[in-house]
Amino acid sequence: MFTLIKGGTLYGPEKMGDRDILIAGRTIARVSEHIDLPEQFETRVISASGKVVTPGMIDLHVHLLGGGGEGGPRTRTPEITLSKITRAGVTTVVGCLGTDDVSRRPETLLAKAMQLEEEGISTYIYCGSYQFPLATITGCVRKDIALIPKVIGVGEIAVSDHRSSQPSFEELCRVAAEARVGGMLGGKAGLVHLHMGSGKGMLDPIMRIVKETEIPIGQFLPTHLTRTLSLLEQSIQFARMGGNIDFTVKGQELQFPLTTARALQMALNGGVSIEQITLSSDSNGSMPVYNEKGEIIKLAVGDIQYLHSECKELVKGGFPLDQVLKMVTANPAKRTGIDRWKGSIEEGKDADLLILDKDLEIETVIAKGQMMVHQKKILIKGTFEE
Repeated sequence: MFTLIKGGTLYGPEKMGDRDILIAGRTIARVSEHIDLPEQFETRVISASGKVVTPGMIDLHVHLLGGGGEGGPRTRTPEITLSKITRAGVTTVVGCLGTDDVSRRPETLLAKAMQLEEEGISTYIYCGSYQFPLATITGCVRKDIALIPKVIGVGEIAVSDHRSSQPSFEELCRVAAEARVGGMLGGKAGLVHLHMGSGKGMLDPIMRIVKETEIPIGQFLPTHLTRTLSLLEQSIQFARMGGNIDFTVKGQELQFPLTTARALQMALNGGVSIEQITLSSDSNGSMPVYNEKGEIIKLAVGDIQYLHSECKELVKGGFPLDQVLKMVTANPAKRTGIDRWKGSIEEGKDADLLILDKDLEIETVIAKGQMMVHQKKILIKGTFEE
C-alpha cells in the first residue's frame, strides 16, 4: 500500500516549495515536484493543495507515566495516552521520570514507551530521575544507554532545585562520563538532560564541568530555563560557549515567568543559533507552586498540545515558520541522536508527517507511514482509550 501526498507546500523543516511525497510502508520513498504512479499500484492519495506539510514534531521531555507527587499521592499526575500525543502533532516522544522514582521506575517507563510504540508512534526514554543514586534498569547508566535500544540518555537530573539530591560536582561529572561512554558504546547521543530549578547555583556546576573536565558541552541539555531572568541569561552564556538549550513551552496552567517568545528573542539577539534551541512540553509533569513557607499552594500540569500552539504563537509573533519548526523537529532529532530516521522530510527517513491548514491547525498526522489523525479526526486510539 502506497500513500501519495500531493501538492502541499513542504517545510522539511526548511521551505522546499510545492512537492509531492510518496510513502511506501513506514518510509518516505520519494519527494518530487510531481509524482504519478501506475493505476495498478494500490495507492491512497491525500490532497494537500493549499496546505503545509511538515515533519512530525519530536517532544524530548514527556512524563509518559505522569509526574508530580510532591504534595502526596493525590497530586500524582496521570499517564499520557496515544491520542493525546498524536492529536498534538507529535509523532516521537522521549519519556522521563521526575521527582518520584519511588512509585515510578525506569522499568515501568520502558514498558510504557513500548506500549506507545506498539500503538503507533516512536518512543525513547532517559534512565535516571531527579534523585541520586540514579534509578536505572541494569544498575548502571552506562549499561542502560549502551544495551537498551530505547534508552538514549540520562535525565531529567535535577540541578539547583530543592527537590534534587543536591549532587556534588564529582557525582555530576561521573554521571556525564557514564552517559558519554554509554552513548559511544551504543551508538547513541548519551544525552545528559538537566532539570533546572530556580536555585541560586543555576548552571554553575555544569559550567564548571565544561571548564575543568574533558566532557564536551554538547553532552548536556538543560531545560526549564525561563524560570528566572538570571537563569535565562546564564543559559544564553552557556549556549555561546557551544552548548544547547531547551525551553519549556507554556500551558493552560503551566506558566514560567518568562515567555518562550521573549526567551527566544533574547537568545537570538545574544548570538545563539536557532540550531542550538529546542522546545519541549513537560507534558503530564507537574509544576508545584510554593509559598514563602515552602508549602504547595497550586499544582500546574504540562500538556503536550501546547507544543503546537506555542509554535503557532511564535509564527504569529513574527518568527519564521522554518525556524520555529526546527526547534520541534530537526533540532530535537539531533540532540537525541535519532536524526538518521527522524526530524526532516527526506527520502529514506521515517514517514512522520503533518498536514496543516492555512492557519497552521493540524489536519492530518502520519506516524511511521500510518494515518493517525485525518481531517482533524482521530483514527487510531490507544488500546484502552474509550
